[in-house]
Amino acid sequence: MLKVNNISKYFSGNAALNGVSLTLHEGMVNAIIGENGAGKSTLMKILSGVIPSYEGTIYMDGHPVRFKNTQDATAAGISIIHQELNLIPGLSIAANIFLGKELTTSTGMLDDAAMQNETKRLLQLVQLHVDPSIPVGQLRVGQQQQVEIAKALHANARLIIMDEPTSALSELETQNLFLIINQLKNENKTIAYISHRFNELFAIADKFIVLRDGQTVGEGNIKETNETDLIKMMSGREKIAQPIHPSHAIGKVLMQVKNLQFPYPVSAAGKLSKPFSFDLHEGEILGIYGLMGAGRTELLETIFGLNKSSKQSSILLGGKPMQINSPGDAIAAGIVLVPEDRKRQGLVMEQSVKSNLVITALDKILNSLGLISSKKETAMAGQYSSALKIKASSDRIAVSALSGGNQQKIVLAKWLALDPSVLLLDEPTRGVDVSAKAEIYDIMRSFAAKGKGVIMASSELPEIMAVSHRIVVICEGEIAATLKTNETNAENVLAHAIQKHQ
Repeated sequence: MLKVNNISKYFSGNAALNGVSLTLHEGMVNAIIGENGAGKSTLMKILSGVIPSYEGTIYMDGHPVRFKNTQDATAAGISIIHQELNLIPGLSIAANIFLGKELTTSTGMLDDAAMQNETKRLLQLVQLHVDPSIPVGQLRVGQQQQVEIAKALHANARLIIMDEPTSALSELETQNLFLIINQLKNENKTIAYISHRFNELFAIADKFIVLRDGQTVGEGNIKETNETDLIKMMSGREKIAQPIHPSHAIGKVLMQVKNLQFPYPVSAAGKLSKPFSFDLHEGEILGIYGLMGAGRTELLETIFGLNKSSKQSSILLGGKPMQINSPGDAIAAGIVLVPEDRKRQGLVMEQSVKSNLVITALDKILNSLGLISSKKETAMAGQYSSALKIKASSDRIAVSALSGGNQQKIVLAKWLALDPSVLLLDEPTRGVDVSAKAEIYDIMRSFAAKGKGVIMASSELPEIMAVSHRIVVICEGEIAATLKTNETNAENVLAHAIQKHQ
């Protein structure tokens, strides 16, 4: 259905794509695989008209095409679900889905009722049970991802590009997406599917194309390959380090959370969770697992001072009560948060790598006059770039030019510069390749091994099982179970997480 022939694209003299050629087949899921920075997202932006200038040729149905903008690509039947969501926060769900394609009445007025009804139908398909009139900005990342999928279904495209579509979805929502994809295949749609999750690729894909360093290094039938071969093609290495249980022992109680309550989720505005009480020990990685809407993000944000909790709640650090009414209070107490949406909440995207790395610790890089010392700034940025293996052509380039994995490591680095006691991680490996995942796991284990504490919320159950000492399972705003990882299994954890949904 679509062929890419010898596509190249350069940014500031650096090759994001260097002679990429590939074929996408109709009625199939074509998996586009590669490490962060391999060129996948750049290629998809070219195919969807986001990037109009490049070298090479694109063919659709055997005819050369060139898209000047996204409208051209949409008119040709191409729709994209971006990894970094492409929605307008201030507009309603319905308005986002119909943006540029609004329905009107016979008098030329907007037909809001018709758009609301069609949006309800689309939201039912993606299993998102919220009011279509809710502003998209009030939705959590996972819910926004479902809106993006609904938007693509509404476009009725021939080629649907899915860039990490399950990165913020629970396992149940992921299975529902797979049902939708199979229906699209039956309708002879072409799917370009980008994911770092191998279990998904082998479950849903028909074909695979591997990119490395902006070039095509392999393609074929997914059933004729295996994970080891794909990793070797992706990285040029035989094996990527797998997550393993922390080997160090945990110590005494570091932080106590008592009777913490918070608002959850968007569809139940004003409703508070049940009281949350749990301990975090020195050297411990504590996993937080639950389905989307269970309250994972809200819990971490409340500990960090972003949500107002009930007056009966308290947080003790080292046995000392902490008054945490804002993120500033949390940071001063030694508690920091890596948010689930790194681009909107964790980074200043158009600032440099250097500026983002030192932004939390400006007092450490001042000269005798109280001004920022360029020499100290460069030294600190270099120290953390080296320690966390951040790959950037220069510390002066904008963070927006880096891959997702490197962006995530910068968010981690800026907090590590403060030497905190507790690290809160919300979906720390979302949209990150297997190699960067392994490096982030190493950072977590190294941090905990110093006697500090990590609380990690993740929608990836294998990740929770692999890196946590204990798991707090939450379901619909309350703790369903607290389990020792070495005494349970994935099936038991999931059973607790879905107990109220059955």
